[in-house]
Amino acid sequence: MNGLLSSMMQPVRRKIFVSYHHGNDQAYYDGFSRFFHDQYEAVFDNSLDRGIDSGNAQYVMQRIRDKHITGTSCTVVLIGAQTHQRKYVDWEIKATLDKQHGLVGIVLPNHQKTNDGKIVVPERFHRNVCSRYASFEHWDNLTAQRLTQMVNAATNLSKALIDNPFDIKQRNG
Repeated sequence: MNGLLSSMMQPVRRKIFVSYHHGNDQAYYDGFSRFFHDQYEAVFDNSLDRGIDSGNAQYVMQRIRDKHITGTSCTVVLIGAQTHQRKYVDWEIKATLDKQHGLVGIVLPNHQKTNDGKIVVPERFHRNVCSRYASFEHWDNLTAQRLTQMVNAATNLSKALIDNPFDIKQRNG
């Protein structure tokens, strides 16, 4: 009886989607997943370019929404050096915003900066930081408590703040 009661009292792990550039940032995803495994059920796209065999962008977007974003409450974007160039990251952010889910960014140590020192992020993510719908934290400052605060805040923001007006990125680069 004690085991049943304690299992009923365990907090439910929130399901999140993690978007990142597989080619450059897999090691960071692996570390993120290991560190936050007990706190979140992390769902990731498993290389969408190979996982969804179609050149039809609308079909791929529908699959992203149905198979990866649906059932989650927030997308966490791991922002590395080339994340802003990846079309599937853009598509995943768009699908997240279409579903009106929370949006959080984690700036990785390998991130890129502009000449004036600003962090380079995907344009769709940037627009939502500016509208105050999305927020970000640096990898080195990330703790379980901070991520929980960010995810909870992101899922409770007004959906009127979402800025998602433009077409999806058609190619990488």
